[in-house]
Amino acid sequence: MANRNSAGFGFIAAGTLGNTPATNGLSEYFIDAGDTANKYNGMAVQVTAGYIVTAEDAATAESVGVLQGIFYNAATTLKPTFASWYNATITPANSEDTKAFVNDNPFQLYNVASDAAVASTVVGAHAVYLDTFDVNTGGSTSTGRSNTTLDIGDTHATNNTWRLIRSAEDPENNDLTAAYCTVVVIQNLNQYIDSSGS
Repeated sequence: MANRNSAGFGFIAAGTLGNTPATNGLSEYFIDAGDTANKYNGMAVQVTAGYIVTAEDAATAESVGVLQGIFYNAATTLKPTFASWYNATITPANSEDTKAFVNDNPFQLYNVASDAAVASTVVGAHAVYLDTFDVNTGGSTSTGRSNTTLDIGDTHATNNTWRLIRSAEDPENNDLTAAYCTVVVIQNLNQYIDSSGS
């Protein structure tokens, strides 16, 4: 049976590890003034040289969390401006940096769509639970929403950024033997808590 999803939707917060309450609190980081790369709502990000950049550019990229929105003072109007995503290129008033709001709880669970069948059988899919995966990155410049998917073909027992926990049990997208099923993942390579041991 095919899943209803036909595309990725990025990372959506879905509780925390151990089923403890999720506050969905956001921490403030910065995007360098004039940064030329789009950063979508629901995209995994990391901190490099003090600034938020994508954490979806390599299978083993360390992530600090998932981008939820930005704030800056517009250069032309000087008005405070909120947006759900970073539409490059933004240079705020007085060459300030753009503030980025990130869900950076390293124990946050996320729902994400798979780019392919997790396995050809449900038993086979269950066998790769707790393996780690890369993602396919991207987003929409009309909606600002990430369309990231879990890259089922790029898997490793321990080394990749995202660890597959289980099916999300989304009734319309629960077929692990078809593309775009909704699964639950957690950061495996978090900049604050790196479970790889390196």
